[in-house]
Amino acid sequence: MDHDLIDQARRLAAARFPDALAVVLGGSAAAGRATASSDLDLAVLVPDGGESLRETVRFEGRLAELFVHTRAGLAEIFAADVASRRAVMQSIYADGLALHDPSGDGAAARDRAAADLLAGPPALGADAVEAKRYGLTDLLLDLADRQDPDEALAIGAAALGTATELLCDHHRAWVGGGKWLPRRLRAADPELGGALLAGHRRLCASGEPDRLVAAAGQVLGLVGGPLAEGYRRTW
Repeated sequence: MDHDLIDQARRLAAARFPDALAVVLGGSAAAGRATASSDLDLAVLVPDGGESLRETVRFEGRLAELFVHTRAGLAEIFAADVASRRAVMQSIYADGLALHDPSGDGAAARDRAAADLLAGPPALGADAVEAKRYGLTDLLLDLADRQDPDEALAIGAAALGTATELLCDHHRAWVGGGKWLPRRLRAADPELGGALLAGHRRLCASGEPDRLVAAAGQVLGLVGGPLAEGYRRTW
């Protein structure tokens, strides 16, 4: 763990939020994976009557992402993050490093976050699963004989994302975007999630789609199988 980064985060919190109820350092800095270009992720709980916001600042030459909430604002963002099935703020509070928590508000938020993470995300509805099955089936059919390499990569990325959502829902596991997509995918299903990622890497490296198509086909098999003819959707 980089104690210089932790001290820098404490200075930022003291300078910007002297009246904070709690401050939690999240992300790579808290996990000990920070690089020279890593930013600081700070969750800040402020007194009632304050402002809930997200802000990016530069402090002592380093970028910092500030996630600032009142108690009510934090409850709202926790609920929104559960509904989105991503639990971003819960992960910061549950897995982060407490820098300031004189009254125990941060510990209470951490406990709520940990309970949300343990409970898992809400299941996708039957209509949503059906729509994603249809979408993934169509993507795989399109990918199997795609000649244009740029189109193939775009289709492969979409197929990876949809397969990830279906597989995570099958396991009632949290999903993620960006760097969190592979992290959450591996956590949900190390074997099949790893096969999806390996297939996508193979497609990117050589243009060969077969491994990705096969792995995504396995995901479809878990959630009802491919869906093409017979699919009908009304508005």
